[in-house]
Amino acid sequence: MNPLRWSFRVSYLAGFAACAALLGFALYTEYFWGLIPCPLCIFQRIAFMVMAVFFLLGGLHAPRAGGRWVYAGGVLLGALGGIAVAARHLWIQSLPADQVPSCGPPLDYMFSAFPLAKVLRLVFTGSGECAKVEPVLGLPMPAWTLLWYVLLAAWALRAALRRRA
Repeated sequence: MNPLRWSFRVSYLAGFAACAALLGFALYTEYFWGLIPCPLCIFQRIAFMVMAVFFLLGGLHAPRAGGRWVYAGGVLLGALGGIAVAARHLWIQSLPADQVPSCGPPLDYMFSAFPLAKVLRLVFTGSGECAKVEPVLGLPMPAWTLLWYVLLAAWALRAALRRRA
């Protein structure tokens, strides 16, 4: 089967499988490699989960023409959110050691103690644990996630723009 001829359904189910594999790899690195995720890493995982849901729903529903944009829009929203978080994470990692913000409280504590708006503000100001660079195959994890957000967004658009099947 030629990948350029995959139907919308198969393309979106493949997108779901890619998101599930990426989330599985994130869990593997956490529990077997000991890479504890920082708050920005958690939000990047949530972006992949949003994308996975829309990929799965789109693959199961497989609408014709116009209905495809509902699912493509959901995937793109997840991807854009993930791109923003990953870019912020990479920026924090690029700061000199004397400019890195101090470590904050754990994410679960922040959710129990503060309203959502304050949690988001605290997370996106960054913290010391977000500045730690853990390379995987030579690149920091947020660089890999940024690459995957872009690739999966392009994949979703390609499938939505196809005229046949």
